[in-house]
Amino acid sequence: MAGRSGRTVRDLRRGNRTAVLQRLYFDGPLSRFELGPATGLSSGSVSNVVAELIADGLVEEAGSVDSDGGRPRTLLRVARESGHMIGVDVGETRVRVELFDLTLTELARADRPLAPQRATVPPQRYDVDVITGHIRDGIAEVLSTAGLAPERLLGVGIGVPGIVERTADRGAVVHGQTIGWDAVPLESLLRTGSRLPDSVPYFIDNGARTLGQAEMWFGAGRGAGNAVVVLFGSGVGACLVTPEVERGRAVEWGHLTVRVRGRRCRCGALGCLEAYAGAESLLARWREEGGRPPEGADEETALSAMLAAAYPSDGTAADPVALGVLEETAEYLGAGLSDLINLFQPERILIGGWAGLQLGARFLPAVRRHATAYALRHPAQKVTVDLGRLGPDAVTVGAAILPLADFFARGGRRPDPEPPARRPAWQAALAERRS
Repeated sequence: MAGRSGRTVRDLRRGNRTAVLQRLYFDGPLSRFELGPATGLSSGSVSNVVAELIADGLVEEAGSVDSDGGRPRTLLRVARESGHMIGVDVGETRVRVELFDLTLTELARADRPLAPQRATVPPQRYDVDVITGHIRDGIAEVLSTAGLAPERLLGVGIGVPGIVERTADRGAVVHGQTIGWDAVPLESLLRTGSRLPDSVPYFIDNGARTLGQAEMWFGAGRGAGNAVVVLFGSGVGACLVTPEVERGRAVEWGHLTVRVRGRRCRCGALGCLEAYAGAESLLARWREEGGRPPEGADEETALSAMLAAAYPSDGTAADPVALGVLEETAEYLGAGLSDLINLFQPERILIGGWAGLQLGARFLPAVRRHATAYALRHPAQKVTVDLGRLGPDAVTVGAAILPLADFFARGGRRPDPEPPARRPAWQAALAERRS
């Protein structure tokens, strides 16, 4: 039965379970007494919901604390073994798969390196069969390592480079222009030949959004209502979080034009921010200016060599070419951030991704200076620009949060199995005559 608001009793119960689970997850352990004001529920509702969650194995006791003159209060927490998620980061240098328990403690990990790609326009196509094979094999490996049955998974979250479109017939479809993917039906491809049961859902989204999800839940974005989280890796992207878009929205910030008739980006356009600020373009510009990264090195190793050349620790003179390219990159990145500041007026901007973290604190002051110089004064005075706190695994953590957030939204219940399709009455009657 639906009330005046249109919500049914089932909706209300699910909402109450969600409220209690989330408060215990983020702020627990808590007593039943503390859960009342924390969730806005009555003591009776809290008791009923807690009893349900304990019966479902989602909540457990975690000791007790003394109360003011009364009996000790029992503390409650989310049971970490009551659910498991897998997070996958489809990067541009490797595919990383991690298995987590409900509290996002890592239980197992599998890394699958990708063959180095040459920077070409149009870009080299990343072999879809190779990527899907790495994901399937990585999932099987982490489940085997942890000794976990696939049926116990709440879901598999996957962060990918590109725009993700959700379709009714093929599931999540990826448009990854910079990796040569044009409408790749990744979800249906993973389902084909998958070792996971159909009851385990896939959650596929842009890698910048999964990074943003992780930083907002557990990292430097926690407590902010309006933030931008930047993914600075081989390319660049961003996730916008506002009160209207609490779970974040990926924006193709790397393909904002920062220079008319500028360098050609790997997407094919001219003058994109990514053509100047991504690690791939940064290293390409260093080579063009005479820099010498280690022969055959991957991007992470090459960027480390460039930083060592620009900022030597042994007292030798800095390589002026490496230093000049890094300083120019800081200005382009700062100018790109100024557009985000002017457009969205965030209170925080967080820079993550393996390249952003590798450039780190040495790079950040120049980025801040340029972002402030290019932005409007009023919003620039209100924003802070910092590094993310969750390290290079933030994309996989954020990907694992996707099924976790869905689980919480369902009140801690797994998705109902799809009912078998009912045949029309005339088909059933015909089949009965034939039998």
